[in-house]
Amino acid sequence: MASAKIKKGDTVVVRSGKDKGRTGTVLQVLPKDEKVIVQGVNIAARHRKPSQTNPQGGIDRFEAAMHISKVSVADKDGKPTRVRFEERDGKKVRVAVKSGEAIDV
Repeated sequence: MASAKIKKGDTVVVRSGKDKGRTGTVLQVLPKDEKVIVQGVNIAARHRKPSQTNPQGGIDRFEAAMHISKVSVADKDGKPTRVRFEERDGKKVRVAVKSGEAIDV
């Protein structure tokens, strides 16, 4: 599954859609749905009626989930790169294809 290549806390670049080119940190990965939630990207708005808990009402803005295929891990220079797995020192490590550097620290 592709979701193992992107983890919570990774810096990612949006490859397609309305936020194309924007960078953010992964807040949550939803592997069953193959979606990710990225900080500051794909902002959705909900208009809320006034209620007892929120007497003012108003517009709630939040990061909505987006498909995992729309994002790529950002390399050290901030450009998108693919991820491959290699075995280094007997451990399975995520490696950036462009630079060959390990992503996991």
